[in-house]
Amino acid sequence: MQQLASLKGDLEAWQELDSGTSNLEELLELAVNESDDSMASQLADEYEKLKKRTDSLEFNLQLSGEYDSRPAIVSVKAGAGGVDAQDWAEMLFRMYCRWAERRGFGIEILDETPGDEAGVKSAAAKIDGRYAYGYLRSERGVHRLVRLSPFDSDHRRHTSFALVEVLPEPDEQEDVKINPDDLRIDVFRAGGHGGQNVQKNSTAVRLTHLPTNLVVSVQNERSQLQNREVAMRILLARLVDMEMQKRAEARAKLKGEHVSAEFGRQIRNYVLHPYQMVKDERSKFQVSDAQQVLDGDLDDLLKASLAAQVGEAAPQGE
Repeated sequence: MQQLASLKGDLEAWQELDSGTSNLEELLELAVNESDDSMASQLADEYEKLKKRTDSLEFNLQLSGEYDSRPAIVSVKAGAGGVDAQDWAEMLFRMYCRWAERRGFGIEILDETPGDEAGVKSAAAKIDGRYAYGYLRSERGVHRLVRLSPFDSDHRRHTSFALVEVLPEPDEQEDVKINPDDLRIDVFRAGGHGGQNVQKNSTAVRLTHLPTNLVVSVQNERSQLQNREVAMRILLARLVDMEMQKRAEARAKLKGEHVSAEFGRQIRNYVLHPYQMVKDERSKFQVSDAQQVLDGDLDDLLKASLAAQVGEAAPQGE
């Protein structure tokens, strides 16, 4: 039923575009026959709307991967850079949440571990919307920030790093299965800045998948049961992602391609000083308004990096 609803939505979108194009052709023919110049502005506006809609639908055709139409689980972890890196991780996490809000996608915060002084050590959210994973899968990797540090009394320039992980939400009915005997479950007290933020009960949960050594810790919820459920969802998503990576490596080996690790690769630079710029290292697409990007205006960067991945010509930067 989900697949049927998805296909029905696609069909209706293309039918609406076809109908709009036919209407525009008729209006244009009428204006030409009657030599009516007064409709020129209206026709031009309608043409631009149809063109933008066409470009969007054509781009969605690239999102045809097995999991592209699913919701995404996005996690951000602070890297090298101390407090600055933790602040940077929170800025990135906010950026993805703002992007989701702009598109009308649902956001569910799965976990958030506060930093020592500011920001977050790690945070994870489920972004629920059609093609959420397809759009965001190109975001996985290392993101680098250069700015004047607000945490440095001398106000010097600092470089910070954060790691972004993007996973497709798994379907428990059809994706991977976890044998309970393969899990080690540890519980501990949730940490915080102190005072009321530190819980007295052991509600935080750490799951270790013994065959793969994958570890997931969640402490966001007040209930141990809730934290365990969230941790299991994230673990399932990571196992699905591992299967996807194995298939990709196998295909690459058959083609004789070199396979490089995704993690540890610096995929994008964000510069706030001495000038403003965001540059994607894969597509070479760049934007001069870094603050606009950090406020969630990510679409051009996402499309450029995805187009580069499929061999399409990426749009020119500003």
